Amino acid sequence: MAAARIRSGLPLLNRILRSDSLSTQRSAIQRSVLTPAFAASQPSKNLSTSTAQKEEKIKLPITLYGGTGNYASALFIAAKRSKVLDQVESEILDLIEASKKSPKFSQFLKDLSVRADTRVKAINEICATAKFSEITKNFLVIVAENGRLNYLESIVNKFKQLTMADKGIIKAIVTTIMPLPPQEEKELKETLQDIIGQGKTVEVEQKIDPSILGGIMIEFEQKLFDMSIRTRAKQMERFLREPVDFDAL
Repeated sequence: MAAARIRSGLPLLNRILRSDSLSTQRSAIQRSVLTPAFAASQPSKNLSTSTAQKEEKIKLPITLYGGTGNYASALFIAAKRSKVLDQVESEILDLIEASKKSPKFSQFLKDLSVRADTRVKAINEICATAKFSEITKNFLVIVAENGRLNYLESIVNKFKQLTMADKGIIKAIVTTIMPLPPQEEKELKETLQDIIGQGKTVEVEQKIDPSILGGIMIEFEQKLFDMSIRTRAKQMERFLREPVDFDAL
């Protein structure tokens, strides 16, 4: 498996990192996003493995926003155009899974103090060990060069949204304070299916978050329906803090 090959390359990553003196001071994470020049069409061109043939027009199944959305969209376009979408998806999901199992690799992805040339060298070695496709390797190198490896998991999550939408699957994330009973989950899924319409399939993912205090939050297709008690309590608090104009009563 690719994940096993990635793990086998971690000692090599360790040597690369040790060969470069890492600062003990951790840089604060910069919350900057991509510049307008890095539009979805531009990175997909950089990721392409062939420039000789006429580029096929690829339409995104859903529109994503923000810097991570731009990276995910660029990767989707390049992989779809090269007809390696499933392979690329498998490779980057394996990479994220490997990072979760290796503290050293996870630290490497998040550490902005690692020099750009060290990041790129490590990524190239990992991709070679894991036998990743050229599309995946080129994408990871671009992310490393631009200092965005700390956003990689977020990029991959958005890329996953694109691949699911491409297959006609819409993921709905339902957050409650306790698991929904099977019948309620079934009714909710049917309601969401009616909203989305025919031609697409709803996939419900339940999340448990006691901090919402009660109620429900539903997120799908870049929309958020927040019917949690926490949000309603905050709205009530704002209402109570507003001064009352008795003359208007």
